[in-house]
Amino acid sequence: MAGILYSLLAGIAIAIQGIVNTRVSEKAGFWLTNTIVHGSGFIVSLLLFALLRDGSISGIQTMNKGYLLGGVFGVVIVFSVMKGIGQLGPSYSVAILLVSQLIFATVIDSFGLFGAQAVPFAWNKVIGILVMVAGIAVFKWN
Repeated sequence: MAGILYSLLAGIAIAIQGIVNTRVSEKAGFWLTNTIVHGSGFIVSLLLFALLRDGSISGIQTMNKGYLLGGVFGVVIVFSVMKGIGQLGPSYSVAILLVSQLIFATVIDSFGLFGAQAVPFAWNKVIGILVMVAGIAVFKWN
């Protein structure tokens, strides 16, 4: 149940963040907005780490260093969401984002990429994705 609640919270936060960032970027520009987003996120994360101490810097030594590129993906995500929302509007942009995210997550699951446990591929996943794509078409249909 907690996973569902966290996922719902993430969906709400992504939608709000995308719109807010797009509005900021209209005045400040894309890269300054991205800098503000990640800078403020860094400060909040650092404060929470200092308070909660829920990790170990020494643990980084034993992990795949490629995983440290998560922040780079964050820059791409924030920039892409701002551009998508700016050009398509929030609803259509987020709908496409969700379908592309689900498709790639299915690929990650099916092949066990990035250390994820492999989940056997089932055709019902393809049908579900196709239903979502059809939903976007209906949603966008004028």
